[in-house]
Amino acid sequence: MAQNPTKREAKRISARERIQEAQRREQQAAKRRQLIVVSVSAVVVLALAGGVALAINTGSKNDDKAAAAASAAPLVVPANATGPDGTVITYGKADAPHTMEVYEDFRCPVCKHFEAANGQTVKEITQDGQIKVEYHLAAFLDKNLGGKGSRTALAAAGAALNEGVDKFKAFHDVLYANQPDEREDGFGDVNHLLDLAGQVPGLKTDAFVKAVTDRTYAPWAAKVADAFNNSQVTGTPTVKVDGKPINLFTGNAPAAPEQFTAQVKQAAGLQ
Repeated sequence: MAQNPTKREAKRISARERIQEAQRREQQAAKRRQLIVVSVSAVVVLALAGGVALAINTGSKNDDKAAAAASAAPLVVPANATGPDGTVITYGKADAPHTMEVYEDFRCPVCKHFEAANGQTVKEITQDGQIKVEYHLAAFLDKNLGGKGSRTALAAAGAALNEGVDKFKAFHDVLYANQPDEREDGFGDVNHLLDLAGQVPGLKTDAFVKAVTDRTYAPWAAKVADAFNNSQVTGTPTVKVDGKPINLFTGNAPAAPEQFTAQVKQAAGLQ
């Protein structure tokens, strides 16, 4: 005949059950963390030399072409776009003798670290007219992580560019300062992008709001992203000066502004 457990035994059983429940929850949490790591590893690779994470393009070169072809909207290139088929955004003096190429994806978390450390430095480097900046923007993180934040933000950036290059640069900086976690798709919401645009004085004109809401520059954004995919650059952020790559990180930390500036001037032969 079964005997009822004593109070002491009951306490031991209860404690054991609590421990087992805690272990079960920890195992579930570990599985969730593993899934997150696997998801992020599809987009991020560690550069063994410096331990720095870079977002890597694993998408097909034809993905954005297919997206653009599927769109019934006409291709509208924003005013102030430059480069082949208007797929480049030039900031600074257009005839500057030296060129800094900046390759980024608006959802790239490492781009955010680069921008936080040296976004202002990039702006200052253009001020003496010796170096201009050419932005080459990507949208591959949408394919790698799911969602549409990269290309929606890029289309909104096209609307900002149509308002002026300075408006684009200011909006670009606001987007990186307010970048959501890369596993989220906060930039996929045009209303959120319009809220962020309110941080740029004079940007939210009726034309800008309509262009963002109507996704006027979505086909252009697909063309810009496709140009990135067809370049020789496979990860973001990447910066080149007159074709020479710049080291954006020292160890695990972004290069300090003075280090970044020294590299840029050396690559341009200005030191």
